[in-house]
Amino acid sequence: MAPWRREARPDDLEEHLGEPVTRPDRYARAQLREQRRHHPRSCAGHLILAPLWVAYQANLGTLLRTCDAVGACLAVPDTPHYAEALAKGDTLPRRPHIHRVRRSKETWVRNERDRGARVVAVELADGAIPLVLLEPARRRTVVLLGHEHHGVPDEAMELCDVAVQIPMLGVGHSLNVAVAGSLVAYRLAGLA
Repeated sequence: MAPWRREARPDDLEEHLGEPVTRPDRYARAQLREQRRHHPRSCAGHLILAPLWVAYQANLGTLLRTCDAVGACLAVPDTPHYAEALAKGDTLPRRPHIHRVRRSKETWVRNERDRGARVVAVELADGAIPLVLLEPARRRTVVLLGHEHHGVPDEAMELCDVAVQIPMLGVGHSLNVAVAGSLVAYRLAGLA
């Protein structure tokens, strides 16, 4: 059998890492569960995912769960489309903090930048850096996520400090917006 077709054994991992590997026991898993927050925290204002142009409702529920996982906030337009999407896609006992964008999206982004936030667009754009070069957020950071087919509008791209792209080996042009946003959020949160 080819080596990549068999299951990895603990001794394979030990050989690779050069140190013993133990399986997590039930006690260790219980400790990890206890360390998790039992209540969502209010807005820390450090990391804000802003899917301001997302069309598909399922993506918003996924991004809401990602915000909970990494301790981020979500910023969405205050429209029936987004309210309905979050109502359908919210499977959490309590939501993370949600910023409602009541003015134009570009004005909201400009105001965040004027307040000192770093604005990061997840976009296939000239000059975009690969995800592996994106440093964890050290100050308030807003992550712009665009429409599934059209991306982040040019007017908003002009307000960005950096664009990040996720390199791909497959034939698709890009990842699903919720997957891409989640990867970037974990990276900016310093968890990946």
